[in-house]
Amino acid sequence: MRRTRTLRGAAAAVAAALLVLTSCGSEAAPAGEPTGTAVEPPFDVAATTLTDTDGRPFSLAQDTEDPLTLVFFGYTRCPDVCPAVMSTITSALTRLDEEDREQVQVVFVTTDPSRDDAETLRRYLDRFDEDFVGVTGELEDIGALAESVGVFVAGAEELASGGYDLGSHGAQVIAVDQDGQAPMYWGQDTSSADYAHDIELLVGDQ
Repeated sequence: MRRTRTLRGAAAAVAAALLVLTSCGSEAAPAGEPTGTAVEPPFDVAATTLTDTDGRPFSLAQDTEDPLTLVFFGYTRCPDVCPAVMSTITSALTRLDEEDREQVQVVFVTTDPSRDDAETLRRYLDRFDEDFVGVTGELEDIGALAESVGVFVAGAEELASGGYDLGSHGAQVIAVDQDGQAPMYWGQDTSSADYAHDIELLVGDQ
C-alpha cells in the first residue's frame, strides 16, 4: 500500500538530527539520522506551469502526486556535474525496495530551454531512467521556480545559448512533498547510499 504521509511531516520528525551543512557523503549516516539539509520553514514551491516532454503542462507545486519528488535543475549539455548527479540519483533508486521506489518521482528541470527541447530532454533522461520527468519552459519561468526552492539562477554562469549553468555555483537536489513544499535538499557530492538512506527515512516506516 502506498503511504500517504507527506514528506513535510516526515522531515519535521527528524529535523533535530540534521546537519547544518549538507553531508558530502564520505561517511555513512548514523541510523535514523538523515544526511540532507533541512529547510525551516520549508520553501513554498512556486505555482509555475512549465511543459513536460509529452507536451503537457506541468506544475511542480501541483503535479507532484508521489510522497517524495527529487528535483534537479540542470541541462543536457552539461559535461560533468549534471550527469554525475543524475547517475547518483539513479543508483540510489536501485538501492530501494519496490514499495519505497514507487513513492519517489524524479524531475529534471532544464536551465537551457533554447537547446533542451522535449526530444532532447527525453533522450537524455532515458539514459538514466525512463520514468524520470523532463520539464522545460520559458527561462524566466524556470528561474522563478528555481529561486522559489533556493536555487538562484541570478548567480549562475550564463551559457552562450542564453541559458544558465547552475552546476558551477552549486547543484542542489531538492525534496518536494505532496503539499508543494520543499523541506530538504542535498548537495552535489551526496552519495547514492546517503540518498537511499534518506529516502527510506522520509517515505518508509519510522
